[in-house]
Amino acid sequence: MIFEQIESRLIDGLEPLYLDIQNESRMHSGPAAESHFKVIIVSTLFSELSRIDRHRKVNDLLKELFEIGLHALSILPFSPAEWEGRGGEPLPSSPVCASKR
Repeated sequence: MIFEQIESRLIDGLEPLYLDIQNESRMHSGPAAESHFKVIIVSTLFSELSRIDRHRKVNDLLKELFEIGLHALSILPFSPAEWEGRGGEPLPSSPVCASKR
């Protein structure tokens, strides 16, 4: 349910050229199956925005989901030029939750 809402809101609000939503809830303690997500998103709308403004834009689109179970969100926002210029550089891995070590 939360996954689909994240996907829908980001597609409608940012028209991404690339979108990868990863449910990382299994890496964290607690019973919630949809509480922790990583979003990798490429949008032309990010071309003129600072990194912090990109995060604000994503968070604004998803803010209501934090009231219904979304607990943590890792955001990796890229402009098309940044995404293409990465040269295959690997994306950072999410850390293991302290309670799962």
